[in-house]
Amino acid sequence: MIDLDANSTTRPLPEVVDAVRDALEASWANPSSVHRAGQEARRAVELARQRLADLIGVRARELVLCGSGTESIQMAIRGSLPTVRAAQASGTPRVLVTSDVEHAAVRDLAEQLERDEGVDVRRLPVPAGGLVDAGAVAGVLAGVLADVDPSSVVVSVQWANNETGVIQPAERIGAICRERGVRFHCDATQWVGKMAGGGREPGLAAWCDLLTFSPHKLHGPKGTGCLWVRRGVALRAVSPGAQELGRRGGTENVPGIAGAGAAARSALAFVGDPANLERGAALRDRFERAVLEACPGAVVNGAGPSGAAGAGGEPLERLWTTTNIGFPRLEGEALLVLLSERGVSASAGAACSSGSLEPSPVLLAMGVPAEVAHGSVRFSISRLTTEDEVDRAAAIVGECVRRLSRGMA
Repeated sequence: MIDLDANSTTRPLPEVVDAVRDALEASWANPSSVHRAGQEARRAVELARQRLADLIGVRARELVLCGSGTESIQMAIRGSLPTVRAAQASGTPRVLVTSDVEHAAVRDLAEQLERDEGVDVRRLPVPAGGLVDAGAVAGVLAGVLADVDPSSVVVSVQWANNETGVIQPAERIGAICRERGVRFHCDATQWVGKMAGGGREPGLAAWCDLLTFSPHKLHGPKGTGCLWVRRGVALRAVSPGAQELGRRGGTENVPGIAGAGAAARSALAFVGDPANLERGAALRDRFERAVLEACPGAVVNGAGPSGAAGAGGEPLERLWTTTNIGFPRLEGEALLVLLSERGVSASAGAACSSGSLEPSPVLLAMGVPAEVAHGSVRFSISRLTTEDEVDRAAAIVGECVRRLSRGMA
């Protein structure tokens, strides 16, 4: 199987598998126990925490280890908003500012908070191409802060889109929030381990308050997630307990955390070499060109060519991992099934929603026509992808599209 679904998850590296196995065999004790075996497990957890912190250039003590990227998003957003009782007592509404092109973990949470808890959700405009206008953030906050204390407001915008690879102006948005005393959460699940970023002080701390990522997106194991909390940022525990400095209860998943640390160590070396990122972008472009040549009428959904400008003047760029291609008048699900039968894995939008027959809400929010969104497929590569694989996959995509097109003629 040619894996072009790396944004969904990535194959664990051999050293990751070894780290998980070693932890299962040698560090299986409870890391909260004071005996020697427990402290050996604790050492494995803290070593992995340090490696994960090094990957994004922060202090290890600021990193909360949890069960998934989705959980870390819940911790960041729910933990930042005042409780319902506190909001009622102060008479100040709670406000979440976000966009309709976020991952479902944010979009669905926003809908739930709005529907069930009365949170005032303000959705940022998303011009064609899918780039959030940073200038609009300032405008929305100006209106909100006229009536609401900054401590009751949270802004959540991703660093890179999981469906199109569009890189958002997260640093600029974070700076706007910092100037106004508003907390900023960044979902960096598709960024961390794939792009250089963070760095030592001031690094993330200069513009971000809370950042989430998931090691299984960077060749680590599933069942782990990370939340960075900037020093000095108070976070209400969503799942209280003694672990993780009281920020998240529950016995730590030592094998998963050990594997995550091994993946982080490898990822730090990978993103530290610009040649790796250039090679990845060249592979993506090679695949894209071959598919567009083989499939007249197909279009790339996203920010467009490097160097173009968005509505707010921001540069339009995409992750090297990702291309989202629309095949008008075809059904994306039918194409995915046919591709799978021919040995190519891809997805229609996010993997967690690819079983839906509805077009991607992210693409529709970007202004992609429904007939194109219905026939859109996300292809995503990893650092393990080869030239031979993208060449063979592009040829197979062309054959499958032609077969489906004949069936509709």
